[in-house]
Amino acid sequence: MIRRPTLAVVAEAAGVSLKTASRVLNREPNVAAATRERVLDAATTLGFRRNAVAADLARGGFSKLVGFITGDLANEFYSALASGIERELREHGLQLLTASSDEDPEREGSLTGELLERRVGALIVTPAGADHSSLRAEIAAGLTVVVVDRPAAGIDVDTVVIDNRGGTRAAVGHLLAHGHRRIAFVGDEPHLWTFQERSAEFLAVMRDAGVPDAERWLRSGAHDAAAARELVAELLAVPEPPTAVLAANNRATVGTLQALRAVPGGDRVAVVGFDDFELADLLGITVVAYDAVEMGRLAAELAVARSAEPDRAVELVVLPTRVLPRGSGERRPR
Repeated sequence: MIRRPTLAVVAEAAGVSLKTASRVLNREPNVAAATRERVLDAATTLGFRRNAVAADLARGGFSKLVGFITGDLANEFYSALASGIERELREHGLQLLTASSDEDPEREGSLTGELLERRVGALIVTPAGADHSSLRAEIAAGLTVVVVDRPAAGIDVDTVVIDNRGGTRAAVGHLLAHGHRRIAFVGDEPHLWTFQERSAEFLAVMRDAGVPDAERWLRSGAHDAAAARELVAELLAVPEPPTAVLAANNRATVGTLQALRAVPGGDRVAVVGFDDFELADLLGITVVAYDAVEMGRLAAELAVARSAEPDRAVELVVLPTRVLPRGSGERRPR
C-alpha cells in the first residue's frame, strides 16, 4: 500500500523546519519567497496533499464538511434534496459529503459514526431510525444537526418537512370530486413517518367522505417500482377493484403505471402521484407537487444558521404542497 508523504517528509526534502513547512502549506504570510517556492516544489514532487480538515481544526477553526445521510440517493427526490443542500452550502464555502442509508436504521447509525469520525461540522439527516437520542451528546458538544423530510425522535433539532397531510387531503379530495369512492392508497414502508402521516390522512378523509372500509384498499411496502407494481396488480384482481389509485411516492407512481398498463382497461383507472418526477408532465400524470430542491436549500440554510448561532430557537419549517392536474387524476369512474 502506497502511503502519502507526511508534512515532516516535505520539510526534510525542502530543508526547512516542520513549522516553516506548515506555514507555507497553510498559506500563512511572512515566509521568504524562495523558501515558499522550495517547500511547494517539494510538496508537488512528493505528491503531498494537505489535510484541510485537520489544519482548520488545529488552528481553532471549524470543519467545512457537512454530512448528508439520505434515504436512497438513487431516488430523484433525494437527489433533488442533495442538490438544494449543496447549492446553499457552496454559497458559504462549505462542502457536502453524501451517503445513503437505504432506509435501514442500522446503516444510518453506522454512517453517522463514520461521518462524525471525519469531523463533519454539521449533519443533515433524512431519518430512517425511530430514535436519535444517541446524538444528544454530540449536539451538546457542538455538532449541528438538521433533519429533513421526516422529524427525528429523541432530539429537538431544526426540521424541514412538507405538508404531508395537507397534500394527501387535497389528492384524495381531488379524486372524490371526480366521482371516485373505491380509491386505493399504495405507500412506502410502514415504519416511515411519511407513510404514517399520508396513510392516516387518507383513511381520515375517506372516513369523512362516508367510505368507512377504505383500509381494504390500503397497501404498504412500495419502496420501489417493482413492489408497487405487484401491490397494484393484486388490487386490480379483487372482486371490486379500485377505480383510482393514490400512489404515495414517486417510485410507487411508476410501479402503478406499469401495473395499469399490463391489464385491459387499466387506462380507465385514475392516478394521482405524491411527488413530482421526471416526465410526469409529458405522461399526463396528476401529482402532489412541492419544491424538493428548495426543501434541501432550507435544510442547509438552517444548518449554517445553527452553526453560527447555537442558542437560537429550534425551527420547524413546513413546505406547502399543491395538486397539479395533468389528466390522469381527472378520469371519472365507469
